Amino acid sequence: MSKFAWVTLTTNDTYSLGALVLAHSLRRAGTVHQLAVLVTPGVSESMREKLKDVYNVVQEVNIMDSQDAANLALLSRPELGITFTKLHCWRLVQFEKCVFLDSDTLVLQNCDELFEREEFSAAPDVSWPDCFNSGVFVFQPSQTTYDKIVEFALKNGSFDGGDQGLLNQYFADWATSDIKKRLPFLYNVTAYASYCYLPAFKQFRDKIKILHFAGKMKPWLMHYNSQSKVASVPTDYSHANDLIQMWWNIFFDHVHAQLNTNMLTLLTEVTEEEEEEDKTKIEDKENKNTNEEEAGLAGALSQLRLGEPRTPEQEAYEHLMRRQCWESGQVDYMGRDSFDNIWKRITQTLENKPADDDKTDEESAATATNDNGNNQNGFSTTANIQRIAAAAVSAGQPKSKSAKASHRFK
Repeated sequence: MSKFAWVTLTTNDTYSLGALVLAHSLRRAGTVHQLAVLVTPGVSESMREKLKDVYNVVQEVNIMDSQDAANLALLSRPELGITFTKLHCWRLVQFEKCVFLDSDTLVLQNCDELFEREEFSAAPDVSWPDCFNSGVFVFQPSQTTYDKIVEFALKNGSFDGGDQGLLNQYFADWATSDIKKRLPFLYNVTAYASYCYLPAFKQFRDKIKILHFAGKMKPWLMHYNSQSKVASVPTDYSHANDLIQMWWNIFFDHVHAQLNTNMLTLLTEVTEEEEEEDKTKIEDKENKNTNEEEAGLAGALSQLRLGEPRTPEQEAYEHLMRRQCWESGQVDYMGRDSFDNIWKRITQTLENKPADDDKTDEESAATATNDNGNNQNGFSTTANIQRIAAAAVSAGQPKSKSAKASHRFK
């Protein structure tokens, strides 16, 4: 059996969806090497069983948090603190050489030639090419290297609060020491439009080896119509529509049937202080919250039935997906969340208001005043609602390219 391995990390059941699709994309591309996944206590036992079906090694690791709130705030990505957990990959000493892939990557072509590269090989980050992106890199497992990186982290921290800043500081000569360690961008192409040179994406798309869904919007957070079997792709990803559809096709061909409603999300999340505690204490915390669980995204997806009319389960899934998209700042302002649709919903709500005979005389008088003229602030009720709806849509629209360029996504 190969002594080389592809390695990824997942910290919960939702990101495990990405890890499962990633594994099948590697198999689909014909890799001859082993697959390994690092999991934290946040991954359910049910999901771990599914991971074991496709990964040769499923190894639990403890959460490592950078606790660098200031730099993480600059990225608007506070959750990236736990990406320090990625450092555990150097402890997979049963392998001679490994390639790490973030769980939000998708392998499009066989990349086994990466194992011919040496540590530390990586592709340039699209927003600052003199730094590498830590979503794909070649490394050599070593307890000694792990100890040195952890010691370096404790002493120097990370300039961005996440693993990418730390690793760029530790492997500071990456850009200048050996050109062979600078992987072509095709091994880590960012799917997000604002960080993508679109004419080049179109020109070289057939040569892309690995696609990276960097940023908050992941394929599993994009709306999928189970009846039409088509993913609803946000405008910023429209250039990669067919590749996102490929992600969903792999998901339904190989992953969906293996999911079940035991894949849960805790309503009460583990706090940062509790993440510092050992695994036993974290598990105790989870056990105490068994009555506060609801089906997570993986559990909701397990209820979908392809090609069938919409069911209550489909409605529940769509509600969950839409809520997560709004919370991650991804509003479909050109589609379901457009001004026209928001206004239509508001109008329907107003039309379904209680009948006048159910109101008191004071309420009827107030309604008549608002309907026939202006409210006390000098604006008509209709105009006010239109302004509110327009503001809601405007709040969901993407930032300008210059504003987006100030952020680096992982």
